[in-house]
Formats: sequence, C-alpha cells, structure tokens
Amino acid sequence: MIKLEINGKMRNLDVTGDVPLLWALRDSAQMTGTKFGCGMALCGACTVHVNGEATRSCTLPVSAVVGKKITTIEGVFATQIGRATQKAWLDSEVVQCGYCQSGQIMSATALLAKNHHPSDADIDEAMSGNICRCGTYPRIREAIKEAAKLVTVKGA
Repeated sequence: MIKLEINGKMRNLDVTGDVPLLWALRDSAQMTGTKFGCGMALCGACTVHVNGEATRSCTLPVSAVVGKKITTIEGVFATQIGRATQKAWLDSEVVQCGYCQSGQIMSATALLAKNHHPSDADIDEAMSGNICRCGTYPRIREAIKEAAKLVTVKGA
C-alpha cells in the first residue's frame, strides 16, 4: 500500500513502489483522464503535475512521488489557471481526436502557472515533447495565448 496526495486528497493505492505512476492513477485510483501513449515518456499523453512541474507519468515509479503533490487532468480545473485553459481550449476548438489533450493541457497549465505572459519561444519550449498526431499545434498555441490573457485579466 502506497499513500499519495492526488488532486489535494490523500489516497491509499494498492500498488508496489515500482509501478509507474500512470498505471497507479489509471488502474488503482480509477483516474483515467491521464492517457497512455508511447510508454517511454516521449509523447506527453501521460503528463501530470508533480509539485507543479509537468511530468511524464508512464515511466515514473510511484515510489518517486511519495510525499509530493500530484495533480491530474481531473484536478487541474480546480485552479483558476486550469479553468482559463479549459475555456481557451474550447473557445479555440483545439481538440480534434482529443487523445493527447489531457497531456497538452497539463503542460500548458504548468507553463502558465510560472509564466502568465509566455512568448512563442516559451510556449514552444514548454510544449516540446507533447505530440499531437492530428497536428493541432497552431490551435494549441492560440489557446495558450488566450488562456494567458484570461489569467492576466482575472489576476491569477
């Protein structure tokens, strides 16, 4: 049994320390918003926040996150930045197939939490490694810029 703080709540998960966080979240915690993509931490579909940092969960053992704060796509919308990002994503019609979007949103919200006025270069750096097979990158960039405006207006 491993105890983890997920989305602000302590959870006891019946897993061993070597189980990847992704599978602990999906199989043990029944939080299926975080997706499996490549299994090698290369595509970004499995991105969650660990202590506020965008982190690939498919190769990260749960033993490495004990005592840390984990936020998943299910919990990110509890924040003002998460809600602004969600609104911008919908307004910009980012989603095509949608499979990668939870990872995209987690990377975008981690960026906006640190930088309310990201440049194109900042966005490129933060989003590198988040692959969208549908190629919605221009809409993702537009949504991040729009979310930044919403965050700035509302004073996150």
